[in-house]
Amino acid sequence: MPPATAPAASCRWTVVTLRFEICSAPFFERRRLDYRKPGCFTHSLGGALMPGISNREKFPLRKKVLETKRHRTSYLVAGPDDAPLMIFMHGHPELGIYWRKQIEHFAPHWRCVAPDMRGYGDSSQPADNSAYTVREIVGDMAELHDALGGQPAVWVGHDWGSAICWTLATHYPQRCRAVINMNVPYLPEGLVLPRLVELVDRDLYPLERYPVGQWDYWLFHRESFGQSSGQLEVDVEATVSAIYQTSSSEGVDKPAWLADVRAQGGWFGPAGRAPSMPRDPSMLTLEDYDTFVQAYRKTGFKGANAWYLNDDENSRYAAEALNGGRIALPAFFLHGAWDTVCKTIGTRLADPMRAYCDDLSEEIISGGHFFSIENPAATNAAMEAWLVRKGLQNGQPKVS
Repeated sequence: MPPATAPAASCRWTVVTLRFEICSAPFFERRRLDYRKPGCFTHSLGGALMPGISNREKFPLRKKVLETKRHRTSYLVAGPDDAPLMIFMHGHPELGIYWRKQIEHFAPHWRCVAPDMRGYGDSSQPADNSAYTVREIVGDMAELHDALGGQPAVWVGHDWGSAICWTLATHYPQRCRAVINMNVPYLPEGLVLPRLVELVDRDLYPLERYPVGQWDYWLFHRESFGQSSGQLEVDVEATVSAIYQTSSSEGVDKPAWLADVRAQGGWFGPAGRAPSMPRDPSMLTLEDYDTFVQAYRKTGFKGANAWYLNDDENSRYAAEALNGGRIALPAFFLHGAWDTVCKTIGTRLADPMRAYCDDLSEEIISGGHFFSIENPAATNAAMEAWLVRKGLQNGQPKVS
C-alpha cells in the first residue's frame, strides 16, 4: 500500500521516534521494519530540525563527471565534502538517482556519492559486451574512490550494485569500512547463473518445469540479446512505468513471472512491448521518472543488459578474492519481504552469505525488489540503526 500523504499545509514537520529492538535473537525471529508514517518523516541523529528547510534544499545533488583513460563515470554527490564517504551503487535497470531518498536522509552527516554505473546514464557505454564484467566495473569504482580521496567508505549496493559491493569487500577490503547490500546476497563463486541455479527452491520451481528456476530471464539476455534490449526500448515511458510499480505480498509463494520470460516470448509476452500504465508516484517522482525516461531513450538498454553476459569471466574474477572469499568487515544485508526473484527468505539463496561473512547483520524490509524507494523510511531507519550499533555513524561534519 502506498504511503499516505498529508497535506503540506497541515504541518511543518513530524518527528518520529523509532525504538529498535537490538538483540541476539535468531534471524527468523527478527521483526520486519515498516515505518511508513503520514506526513513528513524526519529522523536526524545528532542534528537539529530546521523548520521549512528540507535536506534536499540544504544538501542539493550535484552532478560531476570523472574522466580517466579507461572510463567515464558520471556521478551525483551531496553532503559535506569533509564528511565520511558513503557510496551508493545501483542495479538493473536503474541510475544513480535511484538513491535519492537515501542520499537525502544521510547527506547531513555523510558525503554521499551515487554513480551511474557502466552502461547507464552519462557514464561510458562500451560497444563490446565483454566490457561489462565485474572486474571492469569494480575497476570503475576503484578509480572513482581514488578520485574522491580514497578514504575507506561505507559502500551500499542494490541488485547488481550489490554484486559489485560484495566484490569490493573481497578484492579491495582496504577501501571499505563496511558494506550494506540489498536483495542480492553474497555468493563467493560470483553472481553467475550456474551458482544461482544450484540454489533454486525446487519446491517452488520443479526442475522439469523450471530448469533454471526464476532465473530464466538470464538466458533470455544470453540467447536473444537483441530482443532483451529491443523490447524494453519500444516504449521507454511504458517500460519505466511498468518496472517501477508498488509491490504486494500476493505473489511471494508463487513462481516469479521472470521464470517464464522465454516461454512467453519475452518480457511482455506476444505484444513485445511494455503495456501502457500510469507512473506510480509512490515509487518515482515525476522529476525522477523523467530522468529515467530521458536516460534510457538516449542509451537504450544494451549496456545495462550486457552485465548478464559474462558469467565465465565473472567466475574467474571471483576466484581471485582475498582470504578465500571470506568477508571480515561489517556487512549488513536487507531482504525484500516480497521480492519474488531474489527471494532470500525461506530459501537457500542467502546461505552462502551467512557462511562466508564473519560480521553479518540482516533485516527484512516490507517491500519488493525496489523496497529502498518503495519503503524508504524503513530502509533508512534500518541502515542508520545498524551504523550506530556498529559504531560507524561518526559522519558528523567537522566544526570549524
